[in-house]
Amino acid sequence: MLDYRKDIDNLPVYDVVERDWNIKVNANESGWNLPPLVEERVLSSLSRIAFNRYPNTEPEDLSEIIAKRFGLQKENVWLGNGSSEIIDKIFYAFGGEGHKIVYMQPSFSMYPICVKSADAEGIAVPLDDDYKFNAEKFIEAVKSQKASLAVVCNPNNPTGGLIPVEDIEKIAKEIDCAFLVDEAYVEFAGKKASAVSLMSKYPHLMVARTFSKAFGLAAIRVGYLLADKDIISTVGKVFKPYYLNVLSTVVASVVMQMYDEFDPRIEMVISERDRMYEEFLSLPGVKVYPSDTNFLLLRYDKAKELNERLLNYGIGVRSFGNAPMLDNCLRISIGTPEENNAVMKAIRNFAEGR
Repeated sequence: MLDYRKDIDNLPVYDVVERDWNIKVNANESGWNLPPLVEERVLSSLSRIAFNRYPNTEPEDLSEIIAKRFGLQKENVWLGNGSSEIIDKIFYAFGGEGHKIVYMQPSFSMYPICVKSADAEGIAVPLDDDYKFNAEKFIEAVKSQKASLAVVCNPNNPTGGLIPVEDIEKIAKEIDCAFLVDEAYVEFAGKKASAVSLMSKYPHLMVARTFSKAFGLAAIRVGYLLADKDIISTVGKVFKPYYLNVLSTVVASVVMQMYDEFDPRIEMVISERDRMYEEFLSLPGVKVYPSDTNFLLLRYDKAKELNERLLNYGIGVRSFGNAPMLDNCLRISIGTPEENNAVMKAIRNFAEGR
């Protein structure tokens, strides 16, 4: 009989199986590939890679570029295969038997999985009515549980809500454990939404970012951690050598250097999100939640039937089934204007009985 690690059978599975969708708005991806100028430079850079060599200076170069972007030092940056790997490693670094990790609920579905993988105890703090974040309740949970790590997703996935920077600072000021702010969607929330500016004041505060959402690089799997150099030094120990491939690193470097090329697309996503939000408000029986991300969360008594209708049309959205606090909820990513129009038409027809 095979002797697996204890409790591995109890780990939930993050389902990534896809089908050939006509419209795919279920994974919060970008609706566009790279801008032409960026793609041209990426292909040129990839042509100069020494494929026979292990990663050498490429990760260092990317870290330097990221640090410069945020006015930090290279020692304040750590790279990962998407921000999900960084989150997993942080949970591992601050986890272990007897350690407690506090996070919001509902939030990123990988948090409970990472908790179990880290042999820690997860403490989920429910959001208030209409998915409002309660900073006082969160702080009380962190303190009463003597947590080793506190985590907030900001803006939050899948609810879309933004925690004001003032509340992030309040948490950082009142807790003394490690504090991770997951900013996977922050580019869609405005330039003043990030907690990066607080890092110099609160050395236990960390910020995780990704290239997968606003920059349309979900395929290459690159994220990064911004943190105090002592945290970077320690967390870096749980990563293996050569864990990040050169192709992904080079692509991310080009994109970070051409950051401003993505501004028009980010603005278009924000505009389309706000347009879709207003249209959803007019649908009978549909509740839509305000969002500062590239998606919208809907609550609808007939969510299961609506999802089946969309499946028949080849439209993929995220259905949460009976997930805690997400019953009858669907999450819809913002795609291109044409995709958004088709999705809205299908949902409107269903909601209006056509």
